[in-house]
Amino acid sequence: MSNLKDIRHRISGVRKIEQITRALKMVAAVRLRRAQQMLVDARPYALRMRDLMGHIASLVDRSLHPLLDVHDEVNKVGFLVITSDQGLCGNFNHNIIRRTEELLGQYNKDQINLLLVGRKSEAYFFHRDYKIIGEYVALFRQLKYSHAVNISNLLKNSYIQNKLDRIYVVYNEFKSATRQDVVAEQLLPIVPLPPGDEHAMPDFIFEPNDIDILDNLCPLNINIQLWRILLESQAAEMGARMTSMEYATDNADHLIAELTHSYNKLRQEGITNEILEIVSGSEALKYE
Repeated sequence: MSNLKDIRHRISGVRKIEQITRALKMVAAVRLRRAQQMLVDARPYALRMRDLMGHIASLVDRSLHPLLDVHDEVNKVGFLVITSDQGLCGNFNHNIIRRTEELLGQYNKDQINLLLVGRKSEAYFFHRDYKIIGEYVALFRQLKYSHAVNISNLLKNSYIQNKLDRIYVVYNEFKSATRQDVVAEQLLPIVPLPPGDEHAMPDFIFEPNDIDILDNLCPLNINIQLWRILLESQAAEMGARMTSMEYATDNADHLIAELTHSYNKLRQEGITNEILEIVSGSEALKYE
């Protein structure tokens, strides 16, 4: 009986876990649809803007704008690391942190400056002796374009004031609910398109002049790219969480089935033993 009682308790506990994971999966699915729609709306414009600025950067004198200008020496490098605020999303955060550590290993610690988005990156890097120039948590509860602008302003000012000589961003790019690709790309200075790139565009005539155009487009481009990146990370997180909770729910269902089978087997054995005792007792009485 004690074994039966233990199994009943285990079934009850696993069933409660299964209810939680199923609920988390449903919530993540709803949030994924919303995040995916926002990303679909923003991504074409952001990618076209990136190609446009890359093309312009390959044509003009890069000293015309500080966000295009390449610093001669790379003494200070900034890394924008974007993770989630919560767990229960599989390898989502682990992959980001592992890729970031690989990149950081290419520099001395005194060269590295971190800007962290998400509690998971903050928790990981806070006690590892890196210089942290900014922390943003709980953005993804209600993500807004103003969040991207705030982060962008900090990075742009740091680059223009020569506090940083290169700025990279590490994030998860959304491909599908079951696939998220870790991306590490240079944010500043703006990267020119390579010669012969398939996205290359025809030459431009700048009106009223190239400096005024660059003064408007360069800062806007960084804002737009960061907005897309935040949307990519949000959608990727929801996809990873939904998939992870689906696997957890399936595992819980399998475990409940196995425990139920064991419970029924033990109970049947107990019933069989009781019947044997009754029959044996009845047979014994016949010979008294």
